[in-house]
Amino acid sequence: MLESINVSNILFLDVETVSGHAEFGDMPQGLQELWQTKAKQIYRNAEDMPDLPETYTEKAGIYAEFGKIVCISVGYVVIDDDGEMHFRLKSYYGDDEAKLLTEFAELLDKTPRFAYLCGHNIKEFDIPYICRRMALNLLPFPRKLQIHGKKPWELNYMLDTLELWKFGDRKNYTSLNLLCQVFGIPTPKSDMDGSQVGVAYWTQDRLEDIAIYCQKDVLATAQLYLKLIRKELIKEENVHVPQSQD
Repeated sequence: MLESINVSNILFLDVETVSGHAEFGDMPQGLQELWQTKAKQIYRNAEDMPDLPETYTEKAGIYAEFGKIVCISVGYVVIDDDGEMHFRLKSYYGDDEAKLLTEFAELLDKTPRFAYLCGHNIKEFDIPYICRRMALNLLPFPRKLQIHGKKPWELNYMLDTLELWKFGDRKNYTSLNLLCQVFGIPTPKSDMDGSQVGVAYWTQDRLEDIAIYCQKDVLATAQLYLKLIRKELIKEENVHVPQSQD
């Protein structure tokens, strides 16, 4: 039962991804041709498909073969002597994807207290994307991400708030933002959404803003998880962000 899990043993996480190149024309010719094939699969109705450079800008970041990770944010609960929950946040971000993936992997391997990983759509997006990008960067996998051949019941340490909300329904996707709204979870206002991350990275040099946006999603995921197990939310004054994001 979820209620038996100690929330301080959960590492909440979220990733932000962008296209692997600033523009479609920056890709090698072979990848351009393969993106053209991919775009036709994405936009099944050819009449609705924008030109190739626009499809690349809009969609490439969500595919690990054509995109890259620029930020992984994590958060975890600390319970003080009075039994009150505090939430600590940290982000690994930058232009060097291999470096931030390595730092994230070290966190997983060196912090045994995090017996569980939790995210929204973590099983379908965040974890597969991280693993694919680690493979493409020729990086060793931390123990918790060595999931090849694992049976579903061997991955029970991955807590997916989207899956928890589905209650067995496999048809529909429900966004984190919508669930926060219907559960009455306060979410800090942001001048960015997921569709703007690529532009913020490639043309505006706003890496720190991307990290802050990513952290807000981590906090929202943690609050949603607490709602789903019928526990009180973390108080705003108990959310701690490091002075330095490095």
